[in-house]
Amino acid sequence: MALWLRQLGAEVFGVGLAPETREGPFVRADVSSLIRHETVDIRDAARMEEIARNFKPDVVFHLAAQALVRQSYVDPVETFDTNVRGTANILNALRLAGNPCAVVVVTSDKCYKNREEDVAYRENDPMGGHDPYSASKGCEELVAASFRSAFFAPGGEIQLATARAGNVIGPGDWAADRIVPDAIRAFRTGKPLSVRNPRAVRPWQHVLEPLGGYLRLGQALLEQGAAVAEAWNFGPDPSSARDVGTLADQLVAAWGAEAAWQAEPDSAKLHEAHLLQLNIEKALARLNWQPAWNFETTVRRTTEGYQAMLGAADAEAVRQFMRDEIRAYESEN
Repeated sequence: MALWLRQLGAEVFGVGLAPETREGPFVRADVSSLIRHETVDIRDAARMEEIARNFKPDVVFHLAAQALVRQSYVDPVETFDTNVRGTANILNALRLAGNPCAVVVVTSDKCYKNREEDVAYRENDPMGGHDPYSASKGCEELVAASFRSAFFAPGGEIQLATARAGNVIGPGDWAADRIVPDAIRAFRTGKPLSVRNPRAVRPWQHVLEPLGGYLRLGQALLEQGAAVAEAWNFGPDPSSARDVGTLADQLVAAWGAEAAWQAEPDSAKLHEAHLLQLNIEKALARLNWQPAWNFETTVRRTTEGYQAMLGAADAEAVRQFMRDEIRAYESEN
């Protein structure tokens, strides 16, 4: 996202925690040298207020989160603290600064009350959340809606929208307990990927798909204001909703060599949704946004992207790969 914004000519101020690994693109592409960056926790309300007051952003993309379902079982309080209070801190900092801006708060498709039915959720469906992570994302939507109603009224200086994406995959993600980075770690060491819930269906999409949607939404907020200051889904074409076992098969085929996968024997211990889909008709009709890459292309480009990044000689090579991927995506969307 930072690199894409830079290619569009934006001055970027990014905040986040220190990287957990040096394998990711933030370190490997030396992104901090291309933008103004500060290592800071969004729960630090005073620092958030200072940054909003001094930088005076035109557009804010809030993607920071405790983003792992399993980690939310380990530390539910930190999950709610980061995702709910952290979001409130950012929005309150913007409120106090009072500068005109567009705000895109990224939550999750898991914010919906999941009825485990073969139905794609629309933006006006009720919030819910069985596990702490999902519940925190439903709460984050409510926090954003309350700030919009109470402080960011139509016609005001600040326009706020929320964005709900499906299961995002793409080269560069090294988080624990996510199937694609788990697969790459396993394949690199010659071990089989251990898969929990192989029959669970998810709306898989390449990372550039929702990022393109967020950019389109930010532009629309600047141009149309309150007319688009609401919730939006950014998911794949319905045909890209596949079960986890199918994704594992595709990853194995794309990686080659001796890659393999096996079902995780204790996969039923923690609750996870078995069926989850997003309806994206609203973004298609009103933002002219639609996904460009199908499931097979998404998995292939993701797997080849990890191989390209891991094989890159230096930071510039990683940057060039990322720029090329962005251009390839733009040419098809």
